[in-house]
Amino acid sequence: MKVIFIKDLKGQGKKGEIKTVKDGYGMNYLIKNGYAVAATEGNLKHQQTLDLKKKLEEQEIIKEAEKTKEKIEKISLEFKVKTGKMDKVFGTISSKQICSELKNKGIEIDKKSIINNNVASLGTHNVEIELHKSVKAILKVNVKKES
Repeated sequence: MKVIFIKDLKGQGKKGEIKTVKDGYGMNYLIKNGYAVAATEGNLKHQQTLDLKKKLEEQEIIKEAEKTKEKIEKISLEFKVKTGKMDKVFGTISSKQICSELKNKGIEIDKKSIINNNVASLGTHNVEIELHKSVKAILKVNVKKES
């Protein structure tokens, strides 16, 4: 029996996946408990429609991420920090600080999307921001000594 999973079921299948299972397992467990539906012609067409809709939504998200990437790569953030002997920086520039500066410039991102934030010295640094699985932006961060 072929079934279409409508919920994720660990070790069995993910939502939208079509699998062949034994008749008893499909009817008495998967369908009865709402994890799957029988892969009839109508259900298959419905699933194709859902897949197409999901694909179009994903393309929209990628377009938005590309626009944001262009904005991010055009700007450069500047931070002034206190330094100690031999221009040693106290602390680091945090992801939260970078997000708030970007927000001030009209770009909103989640601080968890900042991948490698190793801004702990004076100079210009490249910070990688993951806007989507397939879209990554490089932000220039300039750290200067506070006068």
